[in-house]
Amino acid sequence: MYQLSPNIELLFTEAGPAHADRVRAAAAAGFDAVEMWGTAEKDVPAIAQALADTGVSMTAVLAEPRTNFALPWETMDAFFEGLDRGVEAARTLGCPRIVLQSGVGFGGAKRSVNHERLVGIYAQAVERVQGSGVALVLEPVNTRVDHPGTLLDFTADAVLVARAVGSDSFGLLYDLYHSLTQGEDPVAELANAGDLVHYVQVADVAGRGEPGSGDVDWAARLADLRAAGYDGPIGLEYVPTTETTASVAHVRAVAADA
Repeated sequence: MYQLSPNIELLFTEAGPAHADRVRAAAAAGFDAVEMWGTAEKDVPAIAQALADTGVSMTAVLAEPRTNFALPWETMDAFFEGLDRGVEAARTLGCPRIVLQSGVGFGGAKRSVNHERLVGIYAQAVERVQGSGVALVLEPVNTRVDHPGTLLDFTADAVLVARAVGSDSFGLLYDLYHSLTQGEDPVAELANAGDLVHYVQVADVAGRGEPGSGDVDWAARLADLRAAGYDGPIGLEYVPTTETTASVAHVRAVAADA
């Protein structure tokens, strides 16, 4: 059975604005893992205490700010400084991975040139986190609905970048919602990515609601993940159409048989 990790930015909001309270609510609902977005402006020590008190693990946090370089002469100082802060917070939370997103590239350059610059940036990022116990995962996101203009929108492009970085501590976050929204075939993408897939997130299509609210055959999709060799946690990063406990019922049932 897959370990399901609710995103506490979107789920268990019924517990209130404090993320520590959402951790406790997730534990009360029977989850042993959660994920969240960035750590800036959050009470990281309180969240860490809630994790310790409940035995819940934090599976992923998001780097802030994103990699954005709209102009070729822009430096990545803000990105690297934010990454350093993110690593410190991740270690406090016992979180093993930080999610990176490409943001936009320079519109005056070829796609391949933008990708080459990303490779250089992420190679430096890997060096900065070396020895921290925190790994990096790169997430391509769809441009058709949610993130117009994003540089890495197809899984295959993110695979090329990750392979060029060439580090065991640098992999991919494969988000089924983004992949399906972008019109991809998960079986083909997972086969191409191979063992680069270090983390997975899900939401239904269309609408980004909970699994079971849209058109996705979740039993088949989770079977695809299993067949591709993925057995890690699955982040539940969806916008619930009902209260959290009810919204997770379908994916819990499907994951129990996956």
